[in-house]
Amino acid sequence: MSECLQLTLCICRIAAYTCFRTLCCKGPPSPRPEYDLVCIGLTGSGKTSLLSRLCSEATDNIGPTTGFSIKAVPFQNAILNVKELGGADSIKKYWSRYYQGSQGVVFILDSASTDEDLEMARTELHSALQHPQLCTLPFLILANHQDKPAARTTQEIKKYFELEPLARGKSWILEGSSVDNMDAVKQSFTQLIELLEDKDQDTGRI
Repeated sequence: MSECLQLTLCICRIAAYTCFRTLCCKGPPSPRPEYDLVCIGLTGSGKTSLLSRLCSEATDNIGPTTGFSIKAVPFQNAILNVKELGGADSIKKYWSRYYQGSQGVVFILDSASTDEDLEMARTELHSALQHPQLCTLPFLILANHQDKPAARTTQEIKKYFELEPLARGKSWILEGSSVDNMDAVKQSFTQLIELLEDKDQDTGRI
């Protein structure tokens, strides 16, 4: 076999191997970005149940969160480290101590609650949206318990909470939710991840 033919075959083998590596041996995928979120809302809003279901954990015998808990919620393109704060009166006054380091906010409210509790949720959301450590962060607001007959619609919540004037200039999402429709909940969190990615890109351009 001539040297020219041997060289040609060698080049062909290298090209074939390179093509195989490119198509079939891409190596491990790049690590998913992680974002630290704070999750707030009154007791009974369903924070723990929604987060547990997102993590495929059992939701039997779930009780109110005392203090705080942290869950790593995996998504295809990111991991959300969610710090859930208890919503009892004795805990709410300490919420702001846990805001530092947050990159986004999840606020969950009971859309089927009494008018009194809804007004309290409105007050807490207004306070969070204006807090110096949260006011520039992306917000996901979930009007939970949409499966209940007394649930207010997202349009009713938006109007009652005065979200459009309050959150003007901020990145925020308002969606309905319930534990019976986790696909919709996952989609809402996916939208939040997109806002977090956009904020990362904006920060990188500064």
